[in-house]
Amino acid sequence: MTPALFLDRDGVVNHEVGYLHRAADLAFIDGIFSLCRTAQSLGYRLVIVTNQAGIARGLYTTADFENLMDLIRDRFELEQIRLDAVYHCPYHPEGIVAPYNCDHPDRKPSPGMILRAAGDLALDLPRSILIGDRCSDIAAANAAHLRQAFLLAGTEPATLDSTRLEPACPGLYLPIPHLSAAESWLLARP
Repeated sequence: MTPALFLDRDGVVNHEVGYLHRAADLAFIDGIFSLCRTAQSLGYRLVIVTNQAGIARGLYTTADFENLMDLIRDRFELEQIRLDAVYHCPYHPEGIVAPYNCDHPDRKPSPGMILRAAGDLALDLPRSILIGDRCSDIAAANAAHLRQAFLLAGTEPATLDSTRLEPACPGLYLPIPHLSAAESWLLARP
């Protein structure tokens, strides 16, 4: 069994633009390729787990999602990085497209996609980590009992504590300002 680096897509792999589905809007987050190259060299499997409510909302189709993922996979391959798997959840209870207009155990904050990946890829979840940009990512990581969850700054609103601005999500996680912080963590704790 091997550990995995689970990555949310929008806001972690690529910039959040709101229901990304067009190639023209695709821009990668600084540091994503270096992080993934390092994780892969340390023996981590690379798995994207992404909610895609835009499918349920009728904003784009599953084919649109797959076409964009093909472009993302191609770019990762150019960077000599292999994505081991991509799981997406097209369901949303406020959706208008059947059969996706309901809740689903794969939809984060539920850990369904992570648990399916663990079964499909023989992953060691207690040694795995997740990087997300929303509290729902953190909740899914915590529910799956991952070793570590990171919350990348920039999407969730911050709340003021006594010393700094920091996103406030329930659960255990480390807030990080950029992906290089997670890469440094990996290198210090292979």
